[in-house]
Amino acid sequence: MLMVKTRLGVSDIAGIGLFAAEDIPKGTETWRFMGDFDRLLTEDEIESLPEVARANLLDHVYLHEASGKFVLCADNARFMNHADIPNTEGVHEPGEIEGYDIATRDILAGEEITCDYRTFDAHVDVKLGGVR
Repeated sequence: MLMVKTRLGVSDIAGIGLFAAEDIPKGTETWRFMGDFDRLLTEDEIESLPEVARANLLDHVYLHEASGKFVLCADNARFMNHADIPNTEGVHEPGEIEGYDIATRDILAGEEITCDYRTFDAHVDVKLGGVR
């Protein structure tokens, strides 16, 4: 669940992106997994969907390797794009399916909020075309 004010906009990275709607100071928690809000899906649940729904969903989930479950952010966090040098990073809590993200530097209002898919998505090769 996003913990900061954001908006969607046209991204130079990949079509639609997530943008800061306010200045976000370095160290601010930007996103946190909330089990009552975000969804965890099994591969069987995804495979049971019609092809169009499955393809759309796979564009917006990431695979948590340890649990084998797909994480679907219930808000616009699913539009956060990859950057090799992102402005957020994940903080993973031992024993938890997920943790939270923090801003690695000040993010100005209007700036795209990015993350590094390689640090958390076991399907990163599919999303980034074999780059890992």
